[in-house]
Amino acid sequence: RFHNFLSSTTIICGQIKGETRLPMPPIDLTGPNTGKNKISLLEGAIITWTKQIRNVLKQDPESQLKQGMHPTPDVEIEFWRNKAANLNSIFEQLQGPRIRRVLRALDQSKSTYCTTFARLCKEVFVARIEANDNTKYLRTLEVWFQALHSEDDFPKTIELFKPMLHITLLIWKNSKHYNTPARLVVLMREICNSLIRQATKSCSGEQIFQMIETDEANLAVTMLKTTLHVCGTFKSTYFDYKTTANAECPANPWKIQNNALFMRLDSFLERCHDILDLTQTIVQFSKLAKIEVGGTKGRTLTASIKQIYEDFQNAVAKFKAVPYDIMDVGAKKFDDDFYDFRCSIKELERRLGAVVSLAFDDCSTVYGRFKLLDSFEGLLERP
Repeated sequence: RFHNFLSSTTIICGQIKGETRLPMPPIDLTGPNTGKNKISLLEGAIITWTKQIRNVLKQDPESQLKQGMHPTPDVEIEFWRNKAANLNSIFEQLQGPRIRRVLRALDQSKSTYCTTFARLCKEVFVARIEANDNTKYLRTLEVWFQALHSEDDFPKTIELFKPMLHITLLIWKNSKHYNTPARLVVLMREICNSLIRQATKSCSGEQIFQMIETDEANLAVTMLKTTLHVCGTFKSTYFDYKTTANAECPANPWKIQNNALFMRLDSFLERCHDILDLTQTIVQFSKLAKIEVGGTKGRTLTASIKQIYEDFQNAVAKFKAVPYDIMDVGAKKFDDDFYDFRCSIKELERRLGAVVSLAFDDCSTVYGRFKLLDSFEGLLERP
């Protein structure tokens, strides 16, 4: 009976249309001690099923984040959809007559594997409910995540922040499973990843350098300020909804450290500030190309200014030669390269300050001194 049952119901192991299938090996009844062999083989099947089911149960939505990857929120939805499909398939098979006959045979033989496998079945039942519930609620965010991922006009993404976070709060209030700090941390970090990806598409390091080369550094400054504004708006919108969540859900508030949510986004904002400082420095120092100093020492001082400007261009050219995208927060070499650039600028500022002081002392009239300071407008704001 067991031989006919197992040989006719062998299932191929693996992923079939995204669903996990439990393998059933055929039984050989030609050897001695056929009864013991049957039980041993059935217990072997239980062990195989347990491993396969455990592999599905231990799937973690944070796995990509833990591996140093930067998934976007559509990955979160797809994860729960796949996990729900796998657990539903497993649950359906566990309820079917084939596996029940195997378990009944092991129970009659008083196998120790029955109790352990029964506990595993309960875990599948609970995890299946959670996965289906999470899939149902996350589906309401899918259209907003798609809009965030496909929006070509980066400033317009601001319009998506309130709907996304409002629905997130509704999920937090109504879902029985997707309302824990761990789930919210993963979701917010993935939204931040999507935001960073869109920001770097609209304002990449290559684009910034192209603007600098075509004397459009002012446009790069505007783009960077826009990027900072959009990302800052997302954070402020989150804090507004956090206040609402804490007021409306006092038993389960959004008590999560900001660093856990915005660590990568804050690093990106810091990078944007550094690049903004770079572009503003270029805008200010570019004025040196047209400055002429009068007075008795005018020719010597003008030559010194020209030399400072030339040295500045060399420092910028050296920084532009870096082999990575300066907007990529994963490029850790940026910190060292930008530090070297700032050290060079600090020395140029010291030299420029000395020239301005000498030119100021060389002026014989108050009008001449005001005219001198006016020619260095913008640069005088620097240290």
